[in-house]
Amino acid sequence: MADKRQARLRRARKTRLKMRDIEAVRLTVHRTNSHIYAQIIAAQGDRVLASASSLEKDLRGQLANGGNIKAAALVGQRIAEKAKRAGLESVAFDRSGYRYHGRVKALADAARAGGLKF
Repeated sequence: MADKRQARLRRARKTRLKMRDIEAVRLTVHRTNSHIYAQIIAAQGDRVLASASSLEKDLRGQLANGGNIKAAALVGQRIAEKAKRAGLESVAFDRSGYRYHGRVKALADAARAGGLKF
């Protein structure tokens, strides 16, 4: 039987293959118990166009804990701002095999509120 991590990576691989077929710029989320990270990756998968995380210095000052919904929402706002500066409006949301609830959903909602379309 596959462990949790392998099952998550299997789910992630399936969605990433579909995103590669449609040649979409993707917003990727990675979460740990302590922090949450977001990257916007080029359609070819070779460049990171923008990134944000709960480890960034100005966000750390606003957060007591980098691994909660409030932190995810701030990271979502931050990645939307950086995407706008990079000239991106539309991305595909790559949740990396994580369930779409809690911190992942908070990040996605905040990025949408910041003007990203997906």
